[in-house]
Amino acid sequence: MAEISSSPRAAAANLVDGHGRRIDYLRLSVTDRCDLRCRYCMAEDMVFLPKSQVLSIEEMAELAERFVARGIRRIRLTGGEPLVRRGIDTLAMRLGALIGHGIDELTLTTNAMRLAEHAPMLAAAGVRRINVSLDTLDPAAFRHITRVGDLGVALRGIAAARDTGLQVKINMVALAGLNEDQLLPMLAYCAANGCDLTLIETMPLGEVTDDRSDHYIPLHHFIAPLRAERPIYPVDQKTGGPARYFAVEDSPVTLGLITPLSDNFCSTCNRIRLTVEGRIYMCLGQDDHVDLRAALREGGAAAADSLIDAALAGKPRAHDFHIERKSGPAVARHMSATGG
Repeated sequence: MAEISSSPRAAAANLVDGHGRRIDYLRLSVTDRCDLRCRYCMAEDMVFLPKSQVLSIEEMAELAERFVARGIRRIRLTGGEPLVRRGIDTLAMRLGALIGHGIDELTLTTNAMRLAEHAPMLAAAGVRRINVSLDTLDPAAFRHITRVGDLGVALRGIAAARDTGLQVKINMVALAGLNEDQLLPMLAYCAANGCDLTLIETMPLGEVTDDRSDHYIPLHHFIAPLRAERPIYPVDQKTGGPARYFAVEDSPVTLGLITPLSDNFCSTCNRIRLTVEGRIYMCLGQDDHVDLRAALREGGAAAADSLIDAALAGKPRAHDFHIERKSGPAVARHMSATGG
């Protein structure tokens, strides 16, 4: 679909979309590359962006600072896998300097393959909590789901992050036939290691080898073994994202549920995603976008303001995700191209 254009005009002070939703959370993808090939996320043989189409670390920082000037209060660094990006330390330090001077929080989502190496840098930059994608504690299943991953490396990365004082939340994608038996072991692991746990339904983004309908399971089915063992209770907790949170009886773990298919949460969307090539997609499940890269390179960060406003005006009320057998993805691009 063609990019949305906008004539130059004065930029609004705050970020409010066409449905009156205040946007205060930026998810900044620093790379489309990853050192894993998770079956629900990527094809086995991926084609990544050439360097000329990728924003530099300096350009990412400039755009992020422009978003902060427009009212963004939280920034999450995503990918792909953000810790494979050269210069991630420079970016984290620069954005971390904005904590208390524009933003409330800088966070990161990672697969933990390189977390042991980078945890001290993240803590020094001002990051206080991170999300780690971890779908199973079974080494063979981990290797199968990720195609190339070593569970031991991920667990050592999590331990190193906790040793540096980072709060860790585990993100676990619910996958029928692959990790349905892992919820209770994962809850026990989180309780023993001071982590919270968020469960996520798989989403139809990008062509992958497997048919996602074979592995889609609504979260109310996925958590049935937990409910059979002990009650869970809703709690009033917000972290800026789409999760609904629950307390688990006799457990210190806070359980989050992200349900893009079984229980749409778009009415409270407060997020905007900036891709590594400088695009804003108005919705994770739509192709409409604006391209800030050319505006930035020709006129600086301020020149991007009218395009940011165009993106907000075109943000849809909701995505239109469906997972049906042989139906194909909702959009052709993979999650790694948009940012998690």
